[in-house]
Amino acid sequence: MVGRLLFVHGAGGFVDDAPLANGLAQALHLDLHMPELPDSAMGFEDWAEPVRQHLDRLGPEDSVIAHSFGASILVRVLAECRRKRPQRAALLAMPDWTPRGWDVAVYAFTDPEPETDLTLVHCRDDDVVPISHLALNSAALPSATAVEYPTGGHQFDGRIAALVAAWA
Repeated sequence: MVGRLLFVHGAGGFVDDAPLANGLAQALHLDLHMPELPDSAMGFEDWAEPVRQHLDRLGPEDSVIAHSFGASILVRVLAECRRKRPQRAALLAMPDWTPRGWDVAVYAFTDPEPETDLTLVHCRDDDVVPISHLALNSAALPSATAVEYPTGGHQFDGRIAALVAAWA
């Protein structure tokens, strides 16, 4: 049985994130499952509830990767102790929403670390989410592995192989 990749796209990123999601799924030899989350409803629960439902359907051979705003939602859902959790997840270009970052309390991660093994990945030349957010998220998630690339921008252009190597 071929595993699946649950890819949680970023805000307004269903179309923009598709090449990244497809490239990762192909390189990881997984079937891509990328639900389209609402651009018109951006509250935490508007995104968290569908993410919970998709996580509950995962099997042991499945993987989870989330990008940008989607990563912010995923990490908080993973921290909920009542949820079934994947063994590991990658959080790509995740914003920090605390007062040290973008200061939007409704999205801020202030929970205890999830039990899921996390990999935080960011590119220095990201022009959407500043690289400084990687250090902030690493401080909030000290057990996570942090990976930084010099280039690739917000969409990790040209970094599929490197992402897969960091994930493996």
